[in-house]
Amino acid sequence: MVPAQVESGAAPPPGPAPLGAAAPPDPDPSEGPEAAAEKAEVELAQPARAEPPAPPEGGWGWLVMLAAMWCNGSVFGIQNASGVLFVSMLETFGSKDDATMIFKTAWVSSLSMGMIFFCCPIVSVFTDILGCRKTAVVGAAIGFIGLMSSSFVSAVEPLYLTYGIIFACGCSFAYQPSLVILGHYFKKRLGLVNGVVTAGSSVFTILLPLLLRALIYSLGLFNTLRVLCSFMFVLILAGCTYRPLATCAKEKEGGGSRSPLFSRRKFSPRKIFNFAIFKVTAYAVWAIGIPVALFGYFVPYVHLVQHVKERFQDEANKEVVLMCIGITSGVGRLLFGRLADYVPGVKKIYLQVLSFFFIGLMSMVIPLCSAFGALIAVCLVMGLFDGCFISIMAPIAFELVGAQDVSQAIGFLLGLMSIPMTVGPPVAGLLRDKLGSYNVAFYLAGVPPLVGGAVLCLIPWIHRKKQRESRKLAAEEKRLGAQNSLLSSPPGTFKKESDSVI
Repeated sequence: MVPAQVESGAAPPPGPAPLGAAAPPDPDPSEGPEAAAEKAEVELAQPARAEPPAPPEGGWGWLVMLAAMWCNGSVFGIQNASGVLFVSMLETFGSKDDATMIFKTAWVSSLSMGMIFFCCPIVSVFTDILGCRKTAVVGAAIGFIGLMSSSFVSAVEPLYLTYGIIFACGCSFAYQPSLVILGHYFKKRLGLVNGVVTAGSSVFTILLPLLLRALIYSLGLFNTLRVLCSFMFVLILAGCTYRPLATCAKEKEGGGSRSPLFSRRKFSPRKIFNFAIFKVTAYAVWAIGIPVALFGYFVPYVHLVQHVKERFQDEANKEVVLMCIGITSGVGRLLFGRLADYVPGVKKIYLQVLSFFFIGLMSMVIPLCSAFGALIAVCLVMGLFDGCFISIMAPIAFELVGAQDVSQAIGFLLGLMSIPMTVGPPVAGLLRDKLGSYNVAFYLAGVPPLVGGAVLCLIPWIHRKKQRESRKLAAEEKRLGAQNSLLSSPPGTFKKESDSVI
């Protein structure tokens, strides 16, 4: 507990500083008066260092888990079912005279998925400043506005703004806090809880294709988008349950909530964005390998329904391929999320390597399926390892950078993921327009996951090397400390020791 005089702002009593108290640093003569004042103001604004409360491992956290599950389901369920919306957009806005309609329409879904991840570094900053609750509620409201405005367009191009940017940015602001808040309430069960939360998108991926097909058939594309706005409204209510325990404790301990970021007019990107986490070599390699692996990741979600429509024209329920991915993805998230709790440290990376290997392999097998049953089997395997990749992302981030920096670590990673997620589906659509089939597009979509998985294999080796260097440095410092203490001992000590030896 902070002493009373610190809470009230009174000056401390005169006399020597208490034992263990840090002495105030001497002013640097090279610093100007403005810099010195800013430094002093930041130091005064910072709360007293206190250990964050231990995660309760339950209680209110179970309601937070369900709210985060709805967030993942409503955000990524709609994105994963974009193949149904993609076909409906082609039928609504398409023209036989336009030879690049598939390419142009694919940009709607790919922009939406890419913007969700692109905004995450910015969202992580807002999460640190405003907290998870405010950030998530505002984001859900923005997503509601974007989705509602998408239902009033008359061409595919305005959807780039309304659906691809506004709706996606709102989803990003609602989604990223749902990852961060779980670490405040769970630690021992974090892998399992992440599996349950991320399984929400699997449940929605199973149900939404059938729901969207029925809604589009009976109401049309635009009224279907208006129905989906109700998902965003519930997401606003879900965001109100996020109550970050660590942030609340720090505010109470510090006696105020004014952030030093807003204490002066000058803003520095280095103060807002924690670029120091890229000095952790294992995290830097992880932040490179994951985006490399994802260039072909979103291609099946956008184009698989259209591929089934062209290859298997007699099949009535073409949306079942997305349902199969969703079913086994939910199983994979629960299974591998629980398994990750038993895999120590950064060895969890090997689970992601395994998942990327099978995702890439299954993407290459899709064009080889001449029977619809074989394609169903491929989708089942792909969904299982898709769930593995997603469910252990947050636990790996905690292992690499720690709980203090995990918010921006996840934000930076998701931001880097936005580039391949945005580029992949339009390139696949362009190949389809030029070559007349999706075969080459799916073959090429399987290559990046194999390459990215190979890059991730380096992370455990890098982590072990850094640990050995740290232990060696600690032993060296301990040895030097012992020598310094021996040299600083009074001369009588050596004499006394030599006499005892004689």
